[in-house]
Amino acid sequence: MNVLSFYIAKEILKGSFIVLLVLLTLFNLFTFADELKDLGKGHYGLKEIFYYLSLTSPTTVYELIPASALIGSLFVLGAMGNNRELIAMQASGLSVLGIIKAAMLAGLALVTISVLIGEFIAPLGEKLGQKIKMSAINEQIIMNSKYGIWLREGSSYINVRQAEDDGELSDISIYELDEQHHLRRAAHADKASFLGKKTWKLENIKQSTISTEQIEVSQQAEQSWKSSIAPNLLKIAVVEPNNLSLYDLAMYVQFLKGNHQKSHTYEAAFWGRAVSPLTTFVMLLVSAPFVIGIHRGISVGARIMIGVTIGMGFNIIDKIINHVGLIYDLNPPLMALLPSLTVFAIVLYAMKKAQT
Repeated sequence: MNVLSFYIAKEILKGSFIVLLVLLTLFNLFTFADELKDLGKGHYGLKEIFYYLSLTSPTTVYELIPASALIGSLFVLGAMGNNRELIAMQASGLSVLGIIKAAMLAGLALVTISVLIGEFIAPLGEKLGQKIKMSAINEQIIMNSKYGIWLREGSSYINVRQAEDDGELSDISIYELDEQHHLRRAAHADKASFLGKKTWKLENIKQSTISTEQIEVSQQAEQSWKSSIAPNLLKIAVVEPNNLSLYDLAMYVQFLKGNHQKSHTYEAAFWGRAVSPLTTFVMLLVSAPFVIGIHRGISVGARIMIGVTIGMGFNIIDKIINHVGLIYDLNPPLMALLPSLTVFAIVLYAMKKAQT
């Protein structure tokens, strides 16, 4: 790699990191404003909000890297075009393809950072951040372990082994203690559905009432259960795609398929994560038409607006295609690749048109 290629790659990286810092600050400000509505609930104070923002920031960084690469490369290469630097570089023997290769080298560095954050830092931080928030807002949480989530409500202790993302619970055990902290009643339900107004419907319940003289065992098909435990409290027990690395997503998809459970949501998350590096390279490639020479006179503000518009448009289209794929059970790899391939095709067309 010659000096000019290294210079271009370094400047694109510098511009992308500046954009990333600005976008991260803006997103965290919006998140902070949104979190203020929960301020004062339980023990959720400013300290917990800042902990939450710090721990979830790696996830935000991971999601913002493609957009930062796009805006950063547009700004840097566009500025070089306006200042006639690119013309001087081409006069020195650096071809247009060489300039694009330098941009792709910067993309390789960004993708490496993105993969490291997405695989090793973001999932752990996201999970811990959600746990801190929910634990502070809801004082009922005692512990979240591999045996499910444990909660306390008055003299009752509840263990939930599995919580679905639709709010339905599975494998629930309820233990009631008397004033002397002796076990008075133990119940187990296969399922629980939230009916609203602090009421749950338990299904297939086995209950044991314990006294000093005897133990009475009973069984019911359904039973109402009054509890102040809200479904959103149990989100920390739900396996969220953001809490999993690419490897963990693959293992979880395999586990769900092996148990004949729905896995499409996690397959879509897996392929979306797998395609993310390609998305970063495609976003960098968007700046290629500016390298070739079209619209060299675009101002800094207009260039940033172009980048933001393309980035937002791509994000919206990506989410729409992802949701359409989930609704109609379409092929996850194809749905994940389609937005990037579409933008890639548009960029190739723009480059070809610019050369004619």
